Amino acid sequence: MALTSKESKDLILKVNYFGPSLGGKTTNLQWLYQLTSQDQMTNKVVVDANPERTQLYELVPMEIGNILGYRTRVHVYSPPGQTALAKYRKVALKNVDGIVFVADSQIERLEENIESMRELVNMLEDQGKDISEVPLVIQYNKRDLPNAAALSDLRAALNHYNAPEVEGCAADGKGVLESVKLVSKKILSFFKT
Repeated sequence: MALTSKESKDLILKVNYFGPSLGGKTTNLQWLYQLTSQDQMTNKVVVDANPERTQLYELVPMEIGNILGYRTRVHVYSPPGQTALAKYRKVALKNVDGIVFVADSQIERLEENIESMRELVNMLEDQGKDISEVPLVIQYNKRDLPNAAALSDLRAALNHYNAPEVEGCAADGKGVLESVKLVSKKILSFFKT
């Protein structure tokens, strides 16, 4: 649920990057931090004890301009993907406005992607939400790798929700801005109706 303040005319959207461990969530946030102009961004917050793998979560707050008379900001979160840290993913999904599911396109990671999507659906259900009612974008990351699965196979396994899709290579920044823009647009469409 977006945070709004009629007094200060602020609108804050919460976007969660979800997906399997080492799928590219942190790399997406690193690119967002680098690509966003300094006047649109507050400081990157990293609550993380290990620079190799996210241990708690990362946050990149970005300002995206004036929308419907409100100064609009997007807080982009990346919780850890490791199985043992599921409780942090659950907390990060509280009051989420939109989700970018970052799928690892490698053939051998297909089952982990499916399990991660299943976990996302279950965690949302535990909060009384249906994934089909939450703005969702699926980013097929690591499309540059020679062992990338066919898009048709990834779609069949993961996109049961008719969600917009983005092909990406977060290591090169491909698809990064497109993903966050798409999910923000989907969230904001709820405010216009």
